Amino acid sequence: MLNITHNQLNKKIDLSEYKSGKDIMNKKYYKYFNRFLLGAALLILIVLFLPWTQNITGDGLVTTLKPNQRPQTIQSQIPGRIEEWFVQEGDFVQAGDTILRISEIKSDYFDDRLVERTNEQIQAKSSSVNAYGGKVEALKTQISAKEKERELKLEQTENKLLQAKLKVQSDSIDLEAAVTNLKIAETQFNREKTLQDEGLKAVKDVEEKRLKLQETQAKFISQQNKYLASKNEVINAEIELSRIQAEYTDKISKAQSDMFTAQSSQLDTQAQVTKLENTYTNYKKRSSLLYVTAPQSGFINKAIIGGVGVTFKEGQELVGIMPGQYDLAVETFVRPIDLPLIHIGEKVRVQFDGWPVIVFSGWPNVSYGTYGAKVVAIERFISDNGKYRILLAPDEEDHAWPDAIRVGSGAKTIALLDDVPIWFELWRQINSFPPNYYEPQNSKGDSKKDKK
Repeated sequence: MLNITHNQLNKKIDLSEYKSGKDIMNKKYYKYFNRFLLGAALLILIVLFLPWTQNITGDGLVTTLKPNQRPQTIQSQIPGRIEEWFVQEGDFVQAGDTILRISEIKSDYFDDRLVERTNEQIQAKSSSVNAYGGKVEALKTQISAKEKERELKLEQTENKLLQAKLKVQSDSIDLEAAVTNLKIAETQFNREKTLQDEGLKAVKDVEEKRLKLQETQAKFISQQNKYLASKNEVINAEIELSRIQAEYTDKISKAQSDMFTAQSSQLDTQAQVTKLENTYTNYKKRSSLLYVTAPQSGFINKAIIGGVGVTFKEGQELVGIMPGQYDLAVETFVRPIDLPLIHIGEKVRVQFDGWPVIVFSGWPNVSYGTYGAKVVAIERFISDNGKYRILLAPDEEDHAWPDAIRVGSGAKTIALLDDVPIWFELWRQINSFPPNYYEPQNSKGDSKKDKK
């Protein structure tokens, strides 16, 4: 029936009075499905109140805890040409083992006896320094001798000057005596002449007095000459004293000039010796760099530059080496919004690539295949990928990490935060809220201690 009429039969006739009507009208449809829906709703309601551990996930790589344990490359400090290899990839080498031998490519270092010849130059220059030192000592001795000679010459001339001065005094006294004798002789002559004029003396007596007067005058003149000669000797002695002083000053100054010149040459040669010693040390060190050695014990990963006869520049990477002893760690990255939730010593679960794992991020206790770690370092500056780098070390309280892990393999990390109900976590995810901010118990304890 299409039931297109306005006369509805079900309102006029009670179909439940008929047997077929009873079967149809009283039958309950989807009874088991409704029970399933009711059970599922109750189960979901219960699950919504189960605890959920908030977490921060991130991708990272396996690395080493200390920088000196990480893979590195070996470079040469000088440019060169590869001559011989002593290792092959995969070999284990001890610290100091020779990896390869190189040769010089600069013409300044082609001489095989460069170090020996430089040492000979040092010895020659050192001998020159000793020779200049001997010349300086000889000039010092010469200066001392001239100073002693000048002292004696000056003393001798001063004695002559003193003698001349004493002679001047003596001649001056003799001159005064001659003056007195001349006056007496003139007085006696005048008296004799007066007596002669009075007739009391003879002409002979007057002539004797005249002769004596002339002798006295001659002695006076002679004494004057002696006195002047004595004064001239004093002047000559003073001139000689000045001459000796000037002469020996000139000689000593010349010897001192020669000594200073020798000392300057000695110091200049000593500077050349020091420069040659520096060059000798550099050449000797450069010769040792012709053998590239392992900086630490480890495995040769890869020969970056292979072959023989290949040239390279200084600082160019030659060989990659992986240290033999290392402490594993994981570096992971977190978003800036999650950084305040990460603290030193915080527990983190790690999943390594290649290891079977069953992960329930909200229930770490029922996860399988993850390993325990703790935060040991938090980067202070953002990385190039826009996230902050976190360094994780193995947790000693958890089971050990697999021995077969290699540095550089991938890892996924789950930082465990606060425990909340599942409904709260769903509400947080729908609204894109960050996880609950909290501080570890150690941090709280420290803060309380600081407050006290």
